[in-house]
Amino acid sequence: MGERKEYYFDDDKDGEFPQGFQSALTGKGEPGRWVVKKIEHAPTADNVVVQTKLDDTDYRFPLLVLDGSSYKDAMVFVRFRAISGKTGQAGGLVFRYKDSKNYYVLRADAKENNVRLYKMVDGNRRQIGGKDLKVKSNEWHLLKVVYKGDKMQCFFDNAKVIEAADNTFDCGSVGLWTKSDSYTFFDDFVVQESR
Repeated sequence: MGERKEYYFDDDKDGEFPQGFQSALTGKGEPGRWVVKKIEHAPTADNVVVQTKLDDTDYRFPLLVLDGSSYKDAMVFVRFRAISGKTGQAGGLVFRYKDSKNYYVLRADAKENNVRLYKMVDGNRRQIGGKDLKVKSNEWHLLKVVYKGDKMQCFFDNAKVIEAADNTFDCGSVGLWTKSDSYTFFDDFVVQESR
């Protein structure tokens, strides 16, 4: 097994930008404003991270990406809770991130009630796989992706929902993703490199 990194945001201060990350934006609209927030009933007490700049531009994807890391093959997961949003109520996991226009993202949306796997190529989003299922807002859900070579297995609340193969990107960083005016809490962000 390779390196394992775990981020619970509990050593970060309430209202501050989370340590070890960088903010990025795909698409149009206002840049994201990611902050650590102290809440009651976080999966691991007491802090979560949330993107607070609520701009309802439709093609707007704020990202929070792990600084200075690159993974070829790994298992990544995060817990998310979609609180509100008129245009979207989404939470996602970014992997094999090259830059703000090139990466994969596994995302769930409580507004659309589906889970989708996309590749973002030169800022254009293309769907690789998807599944319609109930994504309840105001509840914690688990998103997980396991990727090795060109194979990707995607899980929602520990059930496998998408299996796909794509070789557009071979390695890159990992991070969190949200859409438009989604107000979404994230916690327990873990990446386990596989050798």
